[in-house]
Amino acid sequence: MRPRLKLLAFRETGRRYFSGRIGDSSGPNPLFLSQSQHRKQASLANLFQRYGFSQSQSPEFLAKNRFLLDASLHDTEKSLNILSSLKIPSESVVSVMGQCPGVLEHEFLRKWEVVFREFGFLGVSSAGIIGTLQVSRKFNVGSERFGRTFQVLKGLGVEARTYCRILEEFPGVIAMRKSEISGKVEFLEGISIPKAAVDRVFHAFPGILGLSVEDRLKPLICEFRHLGFDKGMARDEILREPRVLSMELGELSRCLELLRTIKCREPIKEKILKGGEFRAGFEVKLRLDCLCRHGLIRRDAFKVLWKEPRLIVYQIEGIERKIDFLLNDMNYDVECLVEMPEYLGVNFEKQILPRYNVIEYLRSIGGLGDPVGLKNLIKPSRLKFYNLYVKPYPECEKIFGRCEADEAKKQHPVGLWKLFKPQKYPQSKDDAENMRSFMELGG
Repeated sequence: MRPRLKLLAFRETGRRYFSGRIGDSSGPNPLFLSQSQHRKQASLANLFQRYGFSQSQSPEFLAKNRFLLDASLHDTEKSLNILSSLKIPSESVVSVMGQCPGVLEHEFLRKWEVVFREFGFLGVSSAGIIGTLQVSRKFNVGSERFGRTFQVLKGLGVEARTYCRILEEFPGVIAMRKSEISGKVEFLEGISIPKAAVDRVFHAFPGILGLSVEDRLKPLICEFRHLGFDKGMARDEILREPRVLSMELGELSRCLELLRTIKCREPIKEKILKGGEFRAGFEVKLRLDCLCRHGLIRRDAFKVLWKEPRLIVYQIEGIERKIDFLLNDMNYDVECLVEMPEYLGVNFEKQILPRYNVIEYLRSIGGLGDPVGLKNLIKPSRLKFYNLYVKPYPECEKIFGRCEADEAKKQHPVGLWKLFKPQKYPQSKDDAENMRSFMELGG
């Protein structure tokens, strides 16, 4: 019996060891658990790398989200497959995992997959899906709210395409009560915006759903009236551009104050005020937002716009293109715009790009003595820049693009020669006879 007892004891010890318990039947084996977790971490790291995670990101990510080590590896892989099946790009998968790891819970994702499949006709974009998943996980909103919110908006005259747009810009709509959504429609009707236009307002500015009617929207309308804009004008401007309602309280008054103090040529001022002060003030707000998005503080953005008022009539896409070129290609800080706002006022294709290309070429061949700053690149006239950096290097002619007007500018302004040219008179028959007689007599 002794060998048999030893065999049974050995089997029991082995069973406890492989179940993670040895010695004390109530305590885990630290060595076994550490080895098991290490293998699980390695497997998860390999899985995440297939979806865009770098090798260095995985350990820190798993350390912050221990629930993934407790979950089944198979379920985690199926969750990632679901995200991919919803046509979410790999870089977006990495982003959503970093911002809201809870979306990787398999049961949670499985329910939402069913919802998105059922409402596939809506055509919700990947951005809308990501935002919806994050809001659902953060505020513990069930997947059934997706369809319920859609029915509420549909009853208020909102189309499916607008619902998709709302989910992209303001996915928090799925966490709102019906009364909160209806309150926004009642507010719009209260300022004489017809119900038929509600869909267009929501599509152009989905963020209105996240604004408080009593604390934000109504005081904003009161501010418009206080500034001298009646209810009809405010309504027309909101219908033309619903993003007017995105203004902060007091923002329009500061924009109008800037407009009344800028100094510029009269034609520029006429273009700025072409649509009226209200519209011009909103255009100022859009340019300020553009400058702040690229890193300027609000005060500096006001300075730039005050010094270079031409920006108010320029397209925002053109302004952003110049800023992106300044930051990414020219390697300047955005703060340099406060000292040189003229950079944003000159033509990109005709002035910024050719001058930059010339300077870069001369820098590459060692043709520059001192560094050329942004001021020396933008401030000189075309002729002065040509004489300094292009004329000594004939190979720069094609890069810079010579202009025949520059040659004429060296002597006198273009067109001035017309003032000194003798006036031509038509020659009559008598003049011809007199000239012939004079020549015969002289001969």
